[in-house]
Amino acid sequence: METLARFRVDPQLAAELAAIQGDDDFYPLGEVPLEWFSLRTIGVAKLNGTFVEVCGAEWISRLQAKMAPHLARFGLKDFDASTVQSSSIREVTQMVSRFVYESAADGIAYPSKYGHDLKNWAIFEPFKIQVQDPEPLTTDDPDLLKCLTLLHLKLGS
Repeated sequence: METLARFRVDPQLAAELAAIQGDDDFYPLGEVPLEWFSLRTIGVAKLNGTFVEVCGAEWISRLQAKMAPHLARFGLKDFDASTVQSSSIREVTQMVSRFVYESAADGIAYPSKYGHDLKNWAIFEPFKIQVQDPEPLTTDDPDLLKCLTLLHLKLGS
């Protein structure tokens, strides 16, 4: 979901097109170019190590204390889980990652902004993963097709 989202139609453009009255009303779908697949693989991997749930209560509490001296600089009044997920200030998320890295964790687990039922992983080097059976990502992969539907995307030609 995260890597495909960049192909979505701009929401403002979609709203402007929807406002136009007429017989040819449609909702445009973004396209994922077929070349995108040439550099993608899919598979299963087993993670080894300690991974921090940065949106969990324990870590939000720890991060609140660490981030408190920096909030005013970023124009933030408080630090909570929504700050981690919605911050468009790259330096904030970089600081969070740095604090987790310095805790000796092997990476970060965090919910996707496209749905909290999806989990993202940021794995610190050196990677402690065991990759099992990677294969090229194909255009008929069921998980890919579900993501395309959820993001209102179609495959390019």
